[in-house]
Amino acid sequence: MSTPEERIAELGFELPEVVPPLASYVPAVRVGSLVHTSGQLPFVKGELPVTGKVGAEVTPERAAEMAALCALNALAALRSEIGELSRVTRIVKVVGYVASAPDFYGQPQVINGASDLLGRVFGDAGRHARAAVGVTSLPMNTPVELDLVACL
Repeated sequence: MSTPEERIAELGFELPEVVPPLASYVPAVRVGSLVHTSGQLPFVKGELPVTGKVGAEVTPERAAEMAALCALNALAALRSEIGELSRVTRIVKVVGYVASAPDFYGQPQVINGASDLLGRVFGDAGRHARAAVGVTSLPMNTPVELDLVACL
């Protein structure tokens, strides 16, 4: 059976380096058997591939791709805290924030980009509780932000 890192590679992704915090926080915090990540943006090599509101400047499909990148960055933060992703026994919760045009209501489908990736990486252990929240704006005009809680 392959490791989560190997499954990420099989899916055509690369687990990135941890994005340095943009403000006064740490990327991940472990409390007992739970690890909470800070909100992660869809950075690729330090750059945001797209900015704007979903349903206006950003299509829902492109935003779902950005949600998957947020999940990868959250996994990088998680790995930096625990050493290797094979220690994860369950992704417990995902909270996704979608910068939305006033008439956009497809936040759950956008965050499916992250949820589907986590399911492919962890199998049944990647199935999680979730919230998908529409907001008026996010840091750096990113369309999506995501945080997660994992159990070891």
